[in-house]
Amino acid sequence: MHIEKNVCDSIIGTLLEIPGKNKDGIAARLDLLNMGVKTDLQSKYGKRRTRLPPGPWNLSRAEKREVCNSFYGMKVPEGYSSNIKNLVSLQDSRLLGLKSHDCHTLMQQLLPVAICSVLEKPARYAITRLCFFFNAICAKTVDVSKLDKLEEDVVVTLCLLEKYFPPSFFDIMVHLVVHLAREVRLCGPVYFRWMYPFERYMKVLKGYVQNRTRPEGCIAERYIAEEAVEFCTQHLSDVSTVGVPSSQKMGVSKPLSGCTNTEEVLPYIEQHMIHIKTAYPKFRKRRKWLLDKHNSTFIQWLRFKVQSELEEDNHGVSENLRWLAAGPNMAVPLYRSYLIKGIKFNIKAQDDVRTTQNSGVYLLAHTMQVASAKDKNPILSNMGFYGVIQEIWDLDYQKFTIPVFREYNDVIGDEVLGDVIIECEPFTRGMPNVDTFDELHRQEQGTRVPSLGISFQLLLAVYSHNKEDFPLHHDPLEQVKPQPLCLLQPNKA
Repeated sequence: MHIEKNVCDSIIGTLLEIPGKNKDGIAARLDLLNMGVKTDLQSKYGKRRTRLPPGPWNLSRAEKREVCNSFYGMKVPEGYSSNIKNLVSLQDSRLLGLKSHDCHTLMQQLLPVAICSVLEKPARYAITRLCFFFNAICAKTVDVSKLDKLEEDVVVTLCLLEKYFPPSFFDIMVHLVVHLAREVRLCGPVYFRWMYPFERYMKVLKGYVQNRTRPEGCIAERYIAEEAVEFCTQHLSDVSTVGVPSSQKMGVSKPLSGCTNTEEVLPYIEQHMIHIKTAYPKFRKRRKWLLDKHNSTFIQWLRFKVQSELEEDNHGVSENLRWLAAGPNMAVPLYRSYLIKGIKFNIKAQDDVRTTQNSGVYLLAHTMQVASAKDKNPILSNMGFYGVIQEIWDLDYQKFTIPVFREYNDVIGDEVLGDVIIECEPFTRGMPNVDTFDELHRQEQGTRVPSLGISFQLLLAVYSHNKEDFPLHHDPLEQVKPQPLCLLQPNKA
């Protein structure tokens, strides 16, 4: 973690020319002269001043301001990192007071976003490769068979950095990056060994100090007092625990045990597809038409199918599937925030007045993708989509409730999207999960355009197996034609 911090400080300090952390200067240019390399970047001596020609790592004033504005306007989910806005000095165009975890979040995800519109492409490519390397070795699961490839890639990455950064940039900390993949192979995942949780808890302990002449005593007494109060609250009713804030508009999700609707509904999906192919034999080979027909008729078909099975003696229909097919209550409460598995979700109106952003969501959809409008060979694969929560509904199915996120998007191609209700997870989980930058580049080269091929009803049937899932809502009491799902367009940024 300290290697990552020092490398981040060197990159940020060199790009923004922060005094004390900048690896460029007259001494660095004299090194170029002594080594006999990059003669076009060597110092130019004049009568009154010495001029340093701009190198690939140098940013103009406008570019520095643009990078700082990018960091200044960033909002991250609650608990993800410190407030990046407080670390930016727009007046001096620099970042100040970076802690080790701040550098970690910058190198993991934020720095490639901030520099995407500045620097020359080769230099930006090299920095992005290095960020992806740190992202890969800090993952919770590491494929040991790919560590050799990572070790080879980081050597190439450092060679690329040597082409576009001065020799003074490459101190011992940059060299130690080469050994990180070997360290993971010998010691296991990095997150088992880093010190971020302890450093964060040290800040909590420092807050206990009221008498600076006796800091140890303050910490000990405050810690014992909180532990005693916490123990007492376990034996009292209707008492909130210490340090946990309460909110009147916060919905809390609890697991629904014994509900396995995913496995229960899958056979009905297969039966419905067979039913459509039998009823429309002329369209058996038209996969897109079959999928659209399935999306628009599945919920009504499922309701009648479950009702017919309930009339039999030994029907085998579970109670959860029965309530799911019947549909939710029409009285739907709305929430501004919702807590699910310890993760807080807000609507966009709530995030607009906060320094954090918990309204961004990510959907991994198994959808049909086409290369163009004339593509006659569509493929089915997983693809990620992004959106912003506008409303949070809590659907009541009598025996269980299910939170639903409603969001709005503009267009994909010529199709108007409008209102979309999706099954979601936190936005930050949608970052690239690849082993190397080359693999990400290959994935982008082979990207296909998603087809509007997943319905609210299909996701309702498949994903509503417990209260953490987010099904899509269709009113069973109103005879309204089901609307197909309009998928979200991935952010181009």
